[in-house]
Amino acid sequence: MTTTITCFIRYQIDPFQREAFKAYAQNWGRIIPRCGGHLLGYFLPHEGTNDIAWGLIAFDSLATYEAYRTRLRGDAEGRANFETAQVKRFIVREERTFTEVVDGTLCVPSTGTPIR
Repeated sequence: MTTTITCFIRYQIDPFQREAFKAYAQNWGRIIPRCGGHLLGYFLPHEGTNDIAWGLIAFDSLATYEAYRTRLRGDAEGRANFETAQVKRFIVREERTFTEVVDGTLCVPSTGTPIR
């Protein structure tokens, strides 16, 4: 898959429900690929701000994203995951931003040279 569009989802979460959000994110690990998204990962706060989490999903085009959204709406496990988030209210706010990859910068491996 040629990845050209990445959907960055910024979540403001209830920091007291971190484990509920973690389970929600882990569920997407099965659902998103099945529905056609290239899941780059979900990220929980580790240090610093304790209420911001991220999800990154890549697509080869906005048309592919739209097809993914259609499949997602028809996915029973996906609908159940959304419903769980609504009932438990561990997501306070969600923002989506679509970005494009700058050629030559995605997944560039380390050269192994230590920083001094």
